[in-house]
Amino acid sequence: MSTPTPPDPAEDPPAVELEGITKRFPGVVANRDIRLSVRRGHVHAIVGENGAGKSTLMKILYGMQHPDEGVIRVGGKPVTFRSPADAIAAGIGMVHQHFMLADNLTVLENIILGSEPRRGAGIDFGAARKKIKEISDAYGLGVSPDTLVEDIGVGARQRVEILKVLYRGARILILDEPTAVLVPQEVDELFDNLRGLVREGLTIIFISHKLDEVLSVADAITVIRRGTTVASVLPKDVTARRLAELMVGSELPSPETRESTVTDVVALSVRGLTVRGGDGRPVVRDVSFDIHKGEVLGIAGVEGNGQAELVEAIMGMRPAEGVITLDGTDMSHWPTLRRREGGIGYIPEDRQRHGLLLNSPLWENRILGHQTRRPNVRGPWIDRAGARADTQRIVDAYDVRTPGIDVDAAALSGGNQQKLIVGREMSGDPVVLIASHPTRGVDVGAQAAIWDHLRAARAAGLAVLLISADLDELIGLSDSLKVLLRGQVVADVDPAGVTPELLGSAMTGAGGPDAAPATGTPDPAADGGETPDAAATAQATSDSEAAPDDQAVAAGGRGDDPDDPPSAGRAGPTPAGEGK
Repeated sequence: MSTPTPPDPAEDPPAVELEGITKRFPGVVANRDIRLSVRRGHVHAIVGENGAGKSTLMKILYGMQHPDEGVIRVGGKPVTFRSPADAIAAGIGMVHQHFMLADNLTVLENIILGSEPRRGAGIDFGAARKKIKEISDAYGLGVSPDTLVEDIGVGARQRVEILKVLYRGARILILDEPTAVLVPQEVDELFDNLRGLVREGLTIIFISHKLDEVLSVADAITVIRRGTTVASVLPKDVTARRLAELMVGSELPSPETRESTVTDVVALSVRGLTVRGGDGRPVVRDVSFDIHKGEVLGIAGVEGNGQAELVEAIMGMRPAEGVITLDGTDMSHWPTLRRREGGIGYIPEDRQRHGLLLNSPLWENRILGHQTRRPNVRGPWIDRAGARADTQRIVDAYDVRTPGIDVDAAALSGGNQQKLIVGREMSGDPVVLIASHPTRGVDVGAQAAIWDHLRAARAAGLAVLLISADLDELIGLSDSLKVLLRGQVVADVDPAGVTPELLGSAMTGAGGPDAAPATGTPDPAADGGETPDAAATAQATSDSEAAPDDQAVAAGGRGDDPDDPPSAGRAGPTPAGEGK
């Protein structure tokens, strides 16, 4: 917990007050009579399940949405925000969950983008560099202005995002899931930075699903459920279990899997898999592993170390060298749709880009990637009645909270979008499930439901490749673990004997668990590479080399042909073979 700035004897007004905030959308009330008071110089956490209204509330505070009712006060004065520019002018800045940085620009260029200081007709880079260094030094952020963003790790990127809002004069920071992609050591560093900001009198609104982190860093906590505030508590007066009960009415879930269900039958085999980037250098290097039926194989690694490229290669979305076999059959040259038809389910890392058509109804999203299989087809045609009935089954079985299956996917909260995808990918008896960050950004209730479904499928013989930044999830669900560093498997780890801290150290190349070195992996410095270290391991995220959208929508059933449609059309009979 931070050391709050002592209150002024004159009893300063709250930094932020929200009174009676109500926001309605067609068919739903997102916020209802929300009341929130945030003291100056405090870390104030806001927790709640997906769909509880946290994101809408923060968008209102940041000027991205307009309340239908209620009053916002900043420093005791009523304000009306018509846009984020108004919020920034009032001293409010927001750091979004997904980094909004350009990899090919320097830290300085990213920070000043849109707020460039001028000297005559040009940009005054000298003044900008001086201001950035002053802010960085004052708050202990340790940011170098002239470093390319692609050369810094995720922890440093987080600090750059914070520096961006401080550069614009923010005294109130909204942090949305700031630890989602950080390893434990980076989380500790971030919290040290936040405590430094608070000591200087800044106010932080901290949104997170990780209740242990909330309890460690917050000075006060507000719980939101079903669009309204249900409790305001102090960390010293509450436990993680009690917070979970306030959020969703149940205990804090655990990913722990006790009994082994691993069989001797290999479901997926990968041998010598190498994936090259646009410059010809390997981003995945000679990776080999087997996943048996009834086994969860976890891949641990700091983001940007080849996990996304590994998954895309297995799904056929990215060219690769090596051999991939599914149930004993070589599928190395199969297009994506055929791999799906062969029995691979895929929960993508980015549900909105690669897993859903946001402006299409739920029943059409049920068809994605399954448009050649029952119950979505009848002969050569899409079976709308069958797809609709099965969508309703998924909604009921996976507790997807929605007014109906004709609602667009964009109308669902992140957790409900994820449950729809999990339900879709568990349908049709898959042989292998590739689960990339299956519970990222979802609340404890949705997280528990997804874990339960994964455990049940594993017990029934499903082979699972699990990629996650949640180390507790990786350790708890996995039967075996491999550490991926700069595209190489550098260690095999027993989940039963490792802690998140030790696994995090192994992921950054700073040492780690007493793990068996991976066999068959080349020297880290081979092929012109560098010796891995903590700063170098988290280089540019895979977005810069990601497959184009017309190839990357594996959930849409696209294979090698970029002209394949991602989903069934709305009108008239639709040939079911489209997408091949």
